[in-house]
Amino acid sequence: MDGVSTALPALTRALKLQNRAARVGFDWPEPAQVLDKIEEEIGEVRAEIDAGAPRDRLEDEVGDLLFACVNLARKLKLDPETALRRGNAKFERRFRSIEAALAADGRIPEQSGLQEMEELWIKAKQAEKL
Repeated sequence: MDGVSTALPALTRALKLQNRAARVGFDWPEPAQVLDKIEEEIGEVRAEIDAGAPRDRLEDEVGDLLFACVNLARKLKLDPETALRRGNAKFERRFRSIEAALAADGRIPEQSGLQEMEELWIKAKQAEKL
């Protein structure tokens, strides 16, 4: 693990750490095994939430979940930074669609509820598939 700079962005550092570990055989052979690990990590996050865990425990568990997600990207030969940028852009596009739909009705998101915005989100998502 020596030589992996702590100054790197967290996603990039996670990827480099995982690549180093994989070089010596500490790696799952199949992406499905990483998905199992992600599901395990989600369970641990849920358990901490249900237990009313303090912030540091939640950060630990969410960090483990994010680390596992980076591992999935690596196993699929995807750059996690690029994948997250694409996810950010998709979220922004869809949320802007919500804002536009509400604006056409003379409203802003704060004047709407989660249910309505979720319905608009689904419409935006469906429109992208056309």
